[in-house]
Amino acid sequence: MPTITIDGKPLEFEQGQTILDVAYANGIAIPHYCYHPSLSVVASCRICLAEVWAPNPRNENKLEPMPKLLPTCQTPAGDNNVVYTSSPKATANQKAVMEFLLSNHPIDCPVCDQAGECDLQDYAYEYGRGERRCDTEKITQSKKDVGDNVMLYGDRCIMCTRCVRFANEITGTSELYIDGRGAKECIDVFPGEGLNNELSGNVVDICPVGAFLDKDFMFQQRVWFLDKVPSIDPLTASGDNINIEHTEGSIYRVKPRQHREINQFWITDEVRYGWKFVHDETRITEMDEDAELVASDKLQQAKKIALLVSPMLSCEDAWLLGQLVRSIDEEAIVGLGPVPIVGEDTTFPSGFTVRSEKAPNARGVQRALGGALTYDEWKTRVSKADTVVVTGNYPESWDTPEISENQTLVLIDTLPNKLTQRADVFIPAATWAEKAGTFENCNNVLQTFEKAIQPLGDSQPEGQIAMNLQALVGDMETTMFNAATVRRRMADVGIAGMHEVELPQNTNRIETDMPLSEV
Repeated sequence: MPTITIDGKPLEFEQGQTILDVAYANGIAIPHYCYHPSLSVVASCRICLAEVWAPNPRNENKLEPMPKLLPTCQTPAGDNNVVYTSSPKATANQKAVMEFLLSNHPIDCPVCDQAGECDLQDYAYEYGRGERRCDTEKITQSKKDVGDNVMLYGDRCIMCTRCVRFANEITGTSELYIDGRGAKECIDVFPGEGLNNELSGNVVDICPVGAFLDKDFMFQQRVWFLDKVPSIDPLTASGDNINIEHTEGSIYRVKPRQHREINQFWITDEVRYGWKFVHDETRITEMDEDAELVASDKLQQAKKIALLVSPMLSCEDAWLLGQLVRSIDEEAIVGLGPVPIVGEDTTFPSGFTVRSEKAPNARGVQRALGGALTYDEWKTRVSKADTVVVTGNYPESWDTPEISENQTLVLIDTLPNKLTQRADVFIPAATWAEKAGTFENCNNVLQTFEKAIQPLGDSQPEGQIAMNLQALVGDMETTMFNAATVRRRMADVGIAGMHEVELPQNTNRIETDMPLSEV
């Protein structure tokens, strides 16, 4: 393979890779603003310029410097090239670019939500000057409300144009454009339009400074107080990779986590803002002291049990619930809960697809239960049971089944619904953010997610509830639910794919439900 030397390190590369691609693939950081791996290359910010030496075929292939610094984001890596990203020439350029950008920047880091995760702030520490040499008045711009979820602070914009390229190339909606020229250039939305496409929140993620801000997160929390936990989209069948950012038991925001094959670098606004049910004021988190004991007695006395497992549950939860009822009634009527479908799939020009299926684990529940009935099939047979166990955990009201008065109902759920008052026993469940587990997306990819916060009140993962009830039924000591252990048990009994689940890669793991052997 061809090789290139970057800052003294010889590195192999594939034809077509740029110098910046090779550097980042090998852990070498080169400053950049305008470059994004999923967007077209414009090479406009100029801070990634480096000194490049290349063999000269006219001079016996001796190494000679290129006449000018070259943008590493745009320059293809060449065999036997030598690149210096921190030579005196390259460093002088980096300092000059930073001085130019800061000449009109408001330097309002203490009140900017981007502080702590701002490229401009980081590079200012690394390459900026300690004093301002330009005494001219700064060009100012007003802040603008450009969409339902996004605010634009034009003062902070460095004209990297990532947002414009995102709207043109990824969503194809083209709401943003560049207005003016030179020092008066600014980003704006076209007259009469707003930045309200289904992926609008991603412009906040790709903005390297604090020009675009998330209205929902503005002035809520400082990012250095937030812990990040890798998770999976809990609302749709996409299986989008996300990070839950939380502190002191509260979630403050959800951000995308890169997965090139599934969600690329993006998430929908539905996923970004749809986690609020975790802290919903109407959520039921308390239960009667003897609720689990009563539930276990009802199950033991049952002649026929029906179990409805929600597609919002993890594979581990579903399997443990199935094991519980089948250990009591081998012929239990086991079904998959309703799978909400809203409209049709929407695919953007970039290939990113918004799924109409609004449940994260319908396929995983079927896999774990081994051929559960569909919801319609289950409803036609549930009348044969004298005891019914229903699970919900939907983020909003759902199509609850009809349970007759002469049937015993054990309800495991999070939010109040038509069955809450009807239930003979109610046991509060933990949401996806309060437990670990596995979801299977629409393409049959199994992915794990981790617990971010502790369950509220008396709520527990459905898997833990199943283990508690199993212990009471069998007069045994209960054990703590551990998703990784349950996955191994599932694999041991022949459930396909449980050894091949994708584990999240996260260097800032705060809490984990995985043994060290899996991390």
